Amino acid sequence: MPLVDPDWTGRKSSIVEKVHTMPSFALLSVLVALGALFSFLSYRVLRLPTTIGTMLLSLAAAFALILVGRTVPVFRAHADLLVAGIDFNQMVLHGMLAFLLFAGALQLDLTQLWHERISVLSLSIFATALSTVIVGFLFKSALYLAGIPIGITEALLFGALISPTDPIAVLEMLQRVGAPAELKVQLAGESLFNDGVGAVIFVALLSTSTTSSTLHGLPSPTAFGALLLLQAGGGIVLGTALGYLTYRLIRMVDSYRVEVMMTLAVAMGGYVLADELHLSAPLEVVAAGLMVSGKARRFAMSSATCDHLESFWEMLDDIMNVVLFLLLGLQLLVLPLSLSLLTAGLIAIPVVLFARLASVTAVVRTLAVCRQRVTGNVMVLTWGGLRGALAVALALSLPREREAERDLLLAATYVVVVFSILVQGLTISPLLRRLQARLGSTSC
Repeated sequence: MPLVDPDWTGRKSSIVEKVHTMPSFALLSVLVALGALFSFLSYRVLRLPTTIGTMLLSLAAAFALILVGRTVPVFRAHADLLVAGIDFNQMVLHGMLAFLLFAGALQLDLTQLWHERISVLSLSIFATALSTVIVGFLFKSALYLAGIPIGITEALLFGALISPTDPIAVLEMLQRVGAPAELKVQLAGESLFNDGVGAVIFVALLSTSTTSSTLHGLPSPTAFGALLLLQAGGGIVLGTALGYLTYRLIRMVDSYRVEVMMTLAVAMGGYVLADELHLSAPLEVVAAGLMVSGKARRFAMSSATCDHLESFWEMLDDIMNVVLFLLLGLQLLVLPLSLSLLTAGLIAIPVVLFARLASVTAVVRTLAVCRQRVTGNVMVLTWGGLRGALAVALALSLPREREAERDLLLAATYVVVVFSILVQGLTISPLLRRLQARLGSTSC
């Protein structure tokens, strides 16, 4: 039995037609105001990390609006109007992600990242690709047993969008329990690169699956590989070049205002340019951020400029994360939930966890055979692999022509993201403390 009224589709169309009357600045103002309130309550009342507390309060607010909306239709209509006005795909995938990834790249210690390069790249590339395949085939099989049909291409698309990790919340927990810096670098570095890898796999699957080169619903391996190599390699080359150009320009000035503005320009302009050239914008901005962090900050910036740069990007990162997780909670208001969609979401949780465990185990054991050290153990890397905004943004970018499949993947994505943030994020701290007590404070 549907969990929403049957007239939802018609009312939703009516709402969407009216949405353009709401100014984007007003919409952004509402989001920032709610984000500030939830951040305050999270810090003062819940005593939780900002991202987790904001996510929890956003979900509570969304459920409250749904309950009130059942008795006050006008209130529900206005709430729907607010959320329907958010183009989540454009806002996150083609906007906020540039700031988040660039800020994350600036926070990485390149010396430590270089020491963890083998494990970071292996987890980012091979574990993400393996997880995509495992999730795709297990998810399709499990839904088939539950009587919910889905094509293999859609299942693999779900695998690609849900496999990248987002350790924003877990990194704050790692800081609280005093986890080793190597572990934080490994999780943060993996997240930065597998966001780009996952997005490239997703876009390549989506692009090639609509061409005549597909076979039984799957893209041609040749076409898929060529597109993947072009987008990923081109994005990295473009980001490296723009980052180096920024470094050379920064060497010519000694003003923190100009230098910070130039980093903002390369983050935004490079991302847009990569999008326009159909290259991997996430990998482009990561490469540019690492180049600025490794070259400009170390060799071309004064200590005062570095302090201003870090403060600016940390603040921008905090603002983006608060608004981001608020959007995840509010998105529930426009999701046409039904029993089958919730079932798909609940099925997706163990499938995604198993795929993460299997892919991480395969990479870690392979590296062990090759005598390569991995800082984090399998349990920490598996349970600390949270899913976040990128997964939701990719799900929302699915074509609207096949609405049933899109809604199913969106519902499954949302359930997995909520579970990972609220359950995994809140339990990673005691897990780390237990492992530290067992293995000592220098490793996890």
